[in-house]
Amino acid sequence: MKKLLLISAAVLVSTSAFAQTTVVTTTGTGHSGAVQIEPEYRTKIRTYVTEHKIRPVETREKIVVGSPVPRDVELEAVPTEWGPSLSKYRYVYSGERVMLVDPETRAVIQEVE
Repeated sequence: MKKLLLISAAVLVSTSAFAQTTVVTTTGTGHSGAVQIEPEYRTKIRTYVTEHKIRPVETREKIVVGSPVPRDVELEAVPTEWGPSLSKYRYVYSGERVMLVDPETRAVIQEVE
């Protein structure tokens, strides 16, 4: 019985670790969608923020995926070099993190790592 429990726990842990590498985001509007950002574009995003010395916004509450960005925070246009699939979004740089935002709902759809 202990052996079965240990095997079950090992399977659960390995499945959880795999699930953490899958990126699926929701827009907060009831529709779910995935935003795929290729590794090369993630590098371009980090480089852009560093080279352009983008200043992080300061807010009372932490800006997190799934929550709306406060109305007093200005959303920035996504530069074309971030890739064509991101052009419909806006972004906010907060706490050394780039957050992609749906401009219609102001909901954070993904944190760019």
